[in-house]
Amino acid sequence: MFNALLETSPEVTETAGAEATPFIDNLLSTVWNWCINTGIKVVIALLVLAVSFRIITVLARKIQKKGDKDKYDKTVMRTIAYLLNIGLKVVVVICLIGYLGIDTSGLTALVASFGVCIGLAVNGALSNVAGGILLLVTRPFKVDDYIEAQGVSGTVEDIHMVNTKVRTNDNKVVYLPNGALSTGNIINYSEKPLRRVDFVFSIGYSADYEKAKAIVTEILTSHPLALEDPSCYVRMGAHSASSIDINARVWTKNADYWTLWADVMEQVKAAFDKEGIEIPFNQLDVHVKND
Repeated sequence: MFNALLETSPEVTETAGAEATPFIDNLLSTVWNWCINTGIKVVIALLVLAVSFRIITVLARKIQKKGDKDKYDKTVMRTIAYLLNIGLKVVVVICLIGYLGIDTSGLTALVASFGVCIGLAVNGALSNVAGGILLLVTRPFKVDDYIEAQGVSGTVEDIHMVNTKVRTNDNKVVYLPNGALSTGNIINYSEKPLRRVDFVFSIGYSADYEKAKAIVTEILTSHPLALEDPSCYVRMGAHSASSIDINARVWTKNADYWTLWADVMEQVKAAFDKEGIEIPFNQLDVHVKND
């Protein structure tokens, strides 16, 4: 029996080889036809996708750079650049899908189903988008404004559709959700060109009040960053438990606020020390009893 099998094996091999040859030819022919027809379309689609995305990105960057100039509204131009970048890329992808001959009816139903699921899952994100639109319409602040909101103080670097990018004084970046930002309290320190700088200086009850008041008034009126109109204000503010408080107010340009504040604080301390005006502070007396 084993010899019989050996004798018939070559015939079986020849038959199998004869049957495999048409299959391989059909496979190669199919692959070749796909490369000629669909394959070329795929290559063209990928090239168009890469070139189109590059052109759209460059266009969006140019629009954003134009927005950085003084004569344009930086906030609006950045928003237009962002929406244009995303919208045109989506249009290109949809057009290329149609070019490849892919049936989009099933894809549309699938996207709609996913859209319902995503809509239920990102309900909070949709409120942030609505908040972003509200911020762009009402304009409580713009890019480069210094604001305080949601417990954060800093300079607005960018306003996106979902969140607002804020850089704090210590160079941290905080992303505030637009939903909470649009419904909460916002303090905009940059909206007005002028700001009032408030001071409280404390002196002892035994100190010469009139001399201290004259020193503070002289420092405020002589400072180059202080404005003459509105004029400065220096008056007694309170009889505290251990001091007389002097309230002082002076106006300056928004950009000079912290420079003026620091200069006045340093100059008043030096002048009080020179004139012997006591600045009260808490003291602790320790008595040691020797039994």
